[in-house]
Amino acid sequence: QVQLVESGGGSVQAGGSLRLSCAASGSFFSINTMGWYRQAPGKQRELVASITSGGATNYADSVKGRFTISRDNAKNTVYLQMNTLKPEDTAVYYCNAGIRYCSGCVSLNYWGQGTQVTVPS
Repeated sequence: QVQLVESGGGSVQAGGSLRLSCAASGSFFSINTMGWYRQAPGKQRELVASITSGGATNYADSVKGRFTISRDNAKNTVYLQMNTLKPEDTAVYYCNAGIRYCSGCVSLNYWGQGTQVTVPS
């Protein structure tokens, strides 16, 4: 069974930086797209950024120019570098990954447990 383990959340002053990490562990064939989502209190979960296995990236408009997603395929790990943080970035951040168990298998969606990011106003 695959597990996604996140780390790096915390509280930081506005304008500061944090780096989130998410490592996939377990037995599987490959990882397709990996991404970060966030959910603020009373709001729906939203995509923050994603990255394909080939390195193509996609960002929410609200974080473009401030956040950078990257991945280390050898370590099965995805990162989110968050700079110039704002109070509106406060949310629980969730890692997401599409996992294949064989070359012809469908991609199954997995989620991490979430990590809190707080930017006080």
